[in-house]
Amino acid sequence: MAKLEVISTEPRKAFIREYEDAPLKDHEIRAEVHYAAAKHGTEFTHFRGLDPFLEHVFDEELLLFQKSQEAAEKPFCMRPGNMWVGQVTEIGAGVTGISIGERIAGYGPFKSTHTLKEHEALRMPDRMTWKEAMCYDPLQFALGGIRDGQVRVGDNVVISGLGAIGLLAAQLARLAGAARVIVCDPIEKRRQTALDNGADMALDSSAVDVGLEIKKATDGRGADVAVETSGNYHALQQVIRGIAYNGNIAVVGWYHECSGGLDLGREAHFNQPNILISRACSEPNREYPRWSFERICKTSWDMLGKGMLKCENLVDPVVPIEKAADTYMEIEQNPSGSVKLGVVFGKQG
Repeated sequence: MAKLEVISTEPRKAFIREYEDAPLKDHEIRAEVHYAAAKHGTEFTHFRGLDPFLEHVFDEELLLFQKSQEAAEKPFCMRPGNMWVGQVTEIGAGVTGISIGERIAGYGPFKSTHTLKEHEALRMPDRMTWKEAMCYDPLQFALGGIRDGQVRVGDNVVISGLGAIGLLAAQLARLAGAARVIVCDPIEKRRQTALDNGADMALDSSAVDVGLEIKKATDGRGADVAVETSGNYHALQQVIRGIAYNGNIAVVGWYHECSGGLDLGREAHFNQPNILISRACSEPNREYPRWSFERICKTSWDMLGKGMLKCENLVDPVVPIEKAADTYMEIEQNPSGSVKLGVVFGKQG
């Protein structure tokens, strides 16, 4: 059977192509992929040609972006897809801890096979489903947002933006002891998914005054904590309007240059919210040395392995690899029928 991958060589265009694997090197393993999933927010930023790394580099010493001629001249190329689940089919010399036939997960694009180092493989507990494994990456950032927002027992919590990160953050807020979890998103399918998974109230951000409705639902106080995952400035403004005086806002979404929708001279100026940019993989962690990205990852995988979160309705739709490129482009243009794109390879159940 031909090996297939999804590739993009120009913004907002993707296609399927065949490829051949190179011979394994020492300490490498190869897996045949059964399932995979995309990471919509981060991936679509690159897919649309909006990724700052397309024209800049991030100076790790100065901690700022600088223009890069080399980056600007590099041909556009990306491989959609974020994580996969499969079965080990080949083992290179020196591999000792993984066996052929073992079920593993890993990072990588939509591709029929993946080659990786032994230590890069995520070994899946027997009870873990493939959709739970696909929630590993978004759960890390949801967990980071909940911890940075300092959700406490009895808090009223708002989750803004219901992609996979937001939907998982809503569940984590409940696990952390939130008294009331309010979610906001313009897409009905995602709002319903949040309600099905335990949220108390879902607001259509395209139809209501979100900030006002949050205040009404919290006896006029506003939310104690908000986690904003959409990366939309209008959504952030509504969260600011709905947050309680001196409440915490964890900004998890990856934003672009502000061209409207945000006004820091209104509620933000008078109510003094604590706006915290939350990026789980930035080190050191806010709670260093007790917490690190490594601990966040380990905790996320452990929670998924124990079945502590509902993930089966988060990976939707699921399409065969042959339709992955077309579906990916359709969702980028119209996300209303999707939560998190899943891809199935071969004749998996």
